[in-house]
Amino acid sequence: MINIVIVGVGGQGTLLTSKLLGDIGLNIGYDVRVSEVHGMSQRGGSVITYVRLSNDLPLYSSLVEYSEADIVLAFESLEALRALPYLKKGGKMIVNSQEILPMPVIVGAAEYPKNIIENLHERADVKAINATEITSECGTAKAANVVLLGVLSKLLPFSYGEWIDAIKNNVKPQFVDINIDAFNRGMEF
Repeated sequence: MINIVIVGVGGQGTLLTSKLLGDIGLNIGYDVRVSEVHGMSQRGGSVITYVRLSNDLPLYSSLVEYSEADIVLAFESLEALRALPYLKKGGKMIVNSQEILPMPVIVGAAEYPKNIIENLHERADVKAINATEITSECGTAKAANVVLLGVLSKLLPFSYGEWIDAIKNNVKPQFVDINIDAFNRGMEF
């Protein structure tokens, strides 16, 4: 059984990412559960998605409780910090080092925490990557989620072909090549 928590802010592709993971799992016969909490996602607010995959035991719940996530996939630094309680002992965290200022910071009512990535490294097994910069090299800023999936792919028992099929089946045709390039760059990281 694999429990994954995906966090980000609205518009970063958390829902597509969970769809890709669910698609792969279903296609190879896993029991799959996906649950989404959108919050104020349309206004740049937090989005959290739970993905549970099992190839041996049936899954009865789609939620991942605190201290149960094998992997936390974070599309933004502050969201990674917020999701830390989900990570189980020995779990892994993959973080896009991008910082997106939440509304309280923008209006001056709060400060964005400093040194988030360094603090995460002290508390968990963290792989931080500037996925946003990598996607710019691919010709779009919108595939950072797929770069992170490329990093994640090395931790999951799915073949390269299964990942590529999921991208082809779930991404608009005009964006498939860019997303495959982004995925490959994440795998190389």
